[in-house]
Amino acid sequence: METLAFIPSPSAGEIHLGPLPLRGYALCIILGVFVAVWLGGRRWVARGGQAGTVADIAVWAVPFGLVGGRLYHVITDYQLYFGEGRNPVDAVRIWDGGLGIWGAIALGALGAWIGCRRRGIALPAYADAVAPGIVLAQALGRWGNWFNQELYGRPTDLPWALKIDPEHRPVDTPDLATYHPTFLYESLWCVGVALLVIWADRRFRLGHGRAFALYVAGYTVGRFWIEYMRVDDAHHVLGMRLNNWTAIVVFLLAVVYIVVSAKKRPGREEIVEPEPEPEPEPEAEPEPGTDTGGPDSADADAAPEGSSAEGSSSAKESSEDGPGRGKPSGGKPAGDGGGDGPAGAESVAKGPEPRRKAVDGPAS
Repeated sequence: METLAFIPSPSAGEIHLGPLPLRGYALCIILGVFVAVWLGGRRWVARGGQAGTVADIAVWAVPFGLVGGRLYHVITDYQLYFGEGRNPVDAVRIWDGGLGIWGAIALGALGAWIGCRRRGIALPAYADAVAPGIVLAQALGRWGNWFNQELYGRPTDLPWALKIDPEHRPVDTPDLATYHPTFLYESLWCVGVALLVIWADRRFRLGHGRAFALYVAGYTVGRFWIEYMRVDDAHHVLGMRLNNWTAIVVFLLAVVYIVVSAKKRPGREEIVEPEPEPEPEPEAEPEPGTDTGGPDSADADAAPEGSSAEGSSSAKESSEDGPGRGKPSGGKPAGDGGGDGPAGAESVAKGPEPRRKAVDGPAS
């Protein structure tokens, strides 16, 4: 079979940055995570959420998703890691490829639920915001299969066929060099699903998890026919690959969720994230030299040093009696009507006496 044009495969699955090897598969996963967080954050803010929330929850969702994806792959392809001539340690070598999207989404959703619960956010609203970013992350992650020369389709001589090196070809067709680039098909399909979800979300104002369910339904449709083209080893159930059955079940669940959710909770959430509680204002520090010993300190500071409480009371009463009617500091009456006794009261009642002109000079 001669092919006029084809897509070449990388000669190596890693790039060396000095002594540090950078594997193409890991690079694609990392880029996908950044795109998902960036786009999800923009959509979350547009829906009324706070900047940084998507990244904070991703701290929980991403590790859970990686573990879930690896577990699904190891469980469904256990023959690659366990048995005669196999090394079980390879099960943790995630950088060599092998992530099942079904397990990644399932366990990643658990991590996202934990993160949402810690912030008081409903998981469906968060899922709607990050759905297009997740499927774009899948589109980028599929290019990791290109670096590893894995998960390709049946032999073909189409102009966009993928050339596979001899050591990575199926044992049944060692002499055939070009195959369907199923990684490219799925990558392009995922981009289309992302655009579909963004358009439908704007057009129909999807809410309560329906944008995420649309992503799931759209992805499974493409995964079904792409999975059908692959030639890598896989478990079969009733003559069909296991991932095809998984795609069918997940598609039906997503469609049922869309229908039921639209009837029970039409429209979109008005509030997706509670307002943060205001931080308590710090107490004002007293000025230097100010006594904060208690309520009596102000009166004590106001009184002259050495004066008694009785003296302060007398001064207060003197000021209230008006000019000329108070008591001097010695406590003696200042004139006939200046006392606090009956004479003073009678003088107040009669009014002030006329001022007499002093003719004898100052009193001695």
